[in-house]
Amino acid sequence: MNFEISLSLAVPELILAGGALVLLVAGAFSPRSTTAIMWASILVLLGATWAAAVGPLGRGFSGGMISDQASAFAKVAIYLASAVALPLGQKWFERQSVRNFEFPVLVLLAALGMGMMASAGDLISLYVGVELQSLALYVLAAMHRENAKASEAGLKYFVLGALSSGLLLYGASLIYGFAGSTMFTDIALAVTSGANTGVLFGLIFLICGLAFKVSAAPFHMWTPDVYEGAPTPVVAFFAAAPKLAAMVLFARVLTEGFEGAIDQWRQVLVVIALFSIFVGAFAGLAQKNLKRLWAYSSIANVGYAILGLAAGNAEGVQAMLVFMVLYMVDVTGFFACLTALSRAGVAMETIDDMAGLFKQRPGIALAMTVFSLSALGLPPFSGFWAKFYVFKAAINVADPMIQIAAVLGLVGSVVAAFYYLRLIKTMWFDTAPSQTDAIPGEARVIAYGAALFSFPLVLGGLIFLDPLAHAAAAAFGLS
Repeated sequence: MNFEISLSLAVPELILAGGALVLLVAGAFSPRSTTAIMWASILVLLGATWAAAVGPLGRGFSGGMISDQASAFAKVAIYLASAVALPLGQKWFERQSVRNFEFPVLVLLAALGMGMMASAGDLISLYVGVELQSLALYVLAAMHRENAKASEAGLKYFVLGALSSGLLLYGASLIYGFAGSTMFTDIALAVTSGANTGVLFGLIFLICGLAFKVSAAPFHMWTPDVYEGAPTPVVAFFAAAPKLAAMVLFARVLTEGFEGAIDQWRQVLVVIALFSIFVGAFAGLAQKNLKRLWAYSSIANVGYAILGLAAGNAEGVQAMLVFMVLYMVDVTGFFACLTALSRAGVAMETIDDMAGLFKQRPGIALAMTVFSLSALGLPPFSGFWAKFYVFKAAINVADPMIQIAAVLGLVGSVVAAFYYLRLIKTMWFDTAPSQTDAIPGEARVIAYGAALFSFPLVLGGLIFLDPLAHAAAAAFGLS
C-alpha cells in the first residue's frame, strides 16, 4: 500500500520518464520525424504539468520524495517553461539544417531531473535529481555538433559540472557522517541548536555545489563561456527552468534540513548574493556579446533571488519564488528574440549587431526593450515587482546584515542599468548596417507573449502568482 501511495506521488515523473523512453525508441526508428516528436514531447510535458497541479500531496519512498505545494508550484513552472523551449529550439535547429530528434527527448529528461530536485526529501534523491538534469544539459549544450563553440561549451560545462558534483558529494558525505542520516527531517533534528563543525563544513560544501548549479558567484566561471557557445535556444532553456529547480532545491535543503542553523548559513548566502550581484553588474559592463552579457545578467539576478532566500523566513522564500518565475518569463522572451534575429543568415549576437533594429523590426525591438527595462527593474515592468518582493523581504528581517545587503543590492542594480540602457540606445538610435532577415513565427509569438506578460499582464498575473507562491513558501514550514 505504501508503495502504491509513493507511485501516486510520482505520477508526473513517471509520465516524463515513460514519454522520454517511448519517444526515444520512436525517434530511433523514424529519426526524421522531428516535428511529430516535438509535439508529442509538448503533450507529455503538459500531461506532467496537469498531474503535478492536481496530484496528491504527501511523502513517498520512505521520505525520499516530497509532494507538497512547493514542489507542485515549481513543477508546473518548470514543465511549462520546458514546453515553451521545445518549438523555439526545434525550429531553430531546422533552420540550421540540423534535424535532431534527441533534442525534445533530452528536454524531457532534464525536466524529469528538475522535478526530482523540487521533490527531493533526502541527500540521495537530491543528488540523483541534480545529476539527471545536468547530464541532459551537458549534451544539450553540445547539441550543434558542427559548431566548434558548441562542442567547447558542452565540454567546459561537463568538466566544471564534475567539480560541482564532487563538492555536492563531499558535502553530503560529511553531513551524513556527522548528522547520522541523509533525510532532511533527521538532519533538522541533529542541528536543532545549530550545526556542529563537521555538519557546518558539509553544509558549506553543499551550498557551494548548489551555487554552481544556479551560476552564483564565485562559482559562475562556466556561465559566460557556455552561454556564448551553446545554441541560442538551448541557452534560453538553461537560463530559465534549471535555475528555478535549483533555487527550490536550495530552499528545501536549507529550510527543511538546516532551519536550526539559519544564523550560520545566512552569512554564507549573503556573501554569495552580494558577490553575484556585483560580479554580474560590473563584469557585464565590459561585454559586447549579448549572450555573455545576459549570462552576467543572470548571475546578478540569481544574487537577488539568493538574497530573498537569505531572509530565512516564509516571506523570503515567497519573494524568491515570485522573482524566479517573473525572471524566467523575461529571459525566455529575450532569448526568443535572439534566436529570431539574423542578417544575411548570420546570427545577430552582439550589441553592435542590434544597430537600427527598431526601424527595421519595431516589434522585436520593442519586445527587447521591454525585457531590458524589466531586467533593469524599472516600474511597472515585471522585473520591478520581482525585485520589490526580494528587497521588501530582506528589509523586513531584523538583521542589519540582511538590510545592508539589500541596500548594496540596489546599488548593484543601478550599475547594471548602464548595459541595459546601452542596448536600448543602440536599437533605437544607431544606423543599421544592412537589412534584418524575416522573423520566424514561433520566436515572434513567444517574444511578444513574454513582453506582454512583462507589462501589462503581470499586474493581473501577480493576483494569482502571489497567493500561489505564498502557499508554496508555507509548505516549507517557515514562519
